[in-house]
Amino acid sequence: MSAVLVERADGYAVVTLNRPDVRNAIDEEVLTGLRKAFAELDADPETGAIVLTGADPAFCAGLDLRKLGSGTQKLGIGSREDIEASVGPWGRPLLTPVIGAINGATVTGGLEIALNCDILIASERARFADTHARVGVMPGWRLTTLLPEAVGRGLARRMSLTGDFLTAEQALRAGLVTQVVPHAELLPAARTVAATIAANDRTSVRTLLGSYHRVDDALLTAADEVEFTTSRTWAGREIAPEEVERRRQAITDRGRAQNASPSSPTG
Repeated sequence: MSAVLVERADGYAVVTLNRPDVRNAIDEEVLTGLRKAFAELDADPETGAIVLTGADPAFCAGLDLRKLGSGTQKLGIGSREDIEASVGPWGRPLLTPVIGAINGATVTGGLEIALNCDILIASERARFADTHARVGVMPGWRLTTLLPEAVGRGLARRMSLTGDFLTAEQALRAGLVTQVVPHAELLPAARTVAATIAANDRTSVRTLLGSYHRVDDALLTAADEVEFTTSRTWAGREIAPEEVERRRQAITDRGRAQNASPSSPTG
C-alpha cells in the first residue's frame, strides 16, 4: 500500500498520508510520495485545491523516530538538502491552495507540514505539539517563522520550549486553525472548502495565492535564513541511535500522560 494516497474529486484532490501504524511518521517514502503528488496536482489545470489529511488516528507524528532509533535512517531525512534549498515540505512553491484536514496528533515535522498549508480545519481529536527540543533536532521548514505568525510570539515559544500539546479548541482560540468540527465531519468540511475554492476563477486564485506567498517571502526571508543557518549547523551533529530511541519513548510516554491530563497554555 502506498504511503501517500491521492483521490481526485470534482475540481479538487484529497491527499492522505498513509502510514497509520506509525501515526503517518515521515520517512523517505512519505516525503517523496508527498512531493510527487503535490507537483502533479499543482501542474494539473483540473485541480483547483488540495485537501491534505492523515489516515486515522493521527495527522502526522513527525520524523520516523523508530527508524532513527534503529539506525536505519539518517537524522537529516529530507532536511539537509531541504535546508540548503529552503524548499519546505512540498519541495517546491505551490500555487494550488492546500487545506489541511487535521484529524489527530500533529507533532514536530507534522506540525511544520500543517503550518505550510494555506488553511487548517481540525477534528475535535486534533492535538498539536512541537517536540524538536525533546527529540534533539532543529526545524527547517519555516516553523520558527510560521508558528509565531499563526499563534503569536509567546505561545509559539512556549510550545517549542516545553513540547506541550495544544488541543483543537486551544488551537482554534490561538488562531492556528480556522474551524473545529466533530471528527466524522472533518473531511466533508474540508471538501466543502476545497470545492468552494475550486469553483472560483482558477487564474485569479493562483495569482492571489502567489501574491500571498510573495508577501510571506518578503517579510520572512531574513528570519528564514536564521532558521536555515541554525538547522545547517545542527544537522552536522551525530546522535547515537539508542539515544534517539530513548527520546522517542520519553516523548511517547509524555504525550500519553498529557492526553490523559492536557495542559492549557491558552486557558
